[in-house]
Amino acid sequence: MQIPYAHGDLHYKLIVSQDFNSYVLITMGWEDDTRVHGCLIHIDIIDNQIWIQRDGTEDGIANELITAGIPKTDIVIGFHPPELRPYVEYAVG
Repeated sequence: MQIPYAHGDLHYKLIVSQDFNSYVLITMGWEDDTRVHGCLIHIDIIDNQIWIQRDGTEDGIANELITAGIPKTDIVIGFHPPELRPYVEYAVG
């Protein structure tokens, strides 16, 4: 089911790697006269951990993963600098 955007003619496109270890969700389309094309979510599976490389969602994809039963120790916030990761509630990678 596609959830429509409130403004513009925008759509999601899910891209999955052949080995099922990389997932990218992009937003694309038109908003008024402006072309929209960008990465909303990028997740990689690295060493049995979920690496969130990009999260452009309002509530955070990590919260959705936790709700789905994935422990914080299996989630790495990859867009945080490595030196800051030990100070967050998630895995350091």
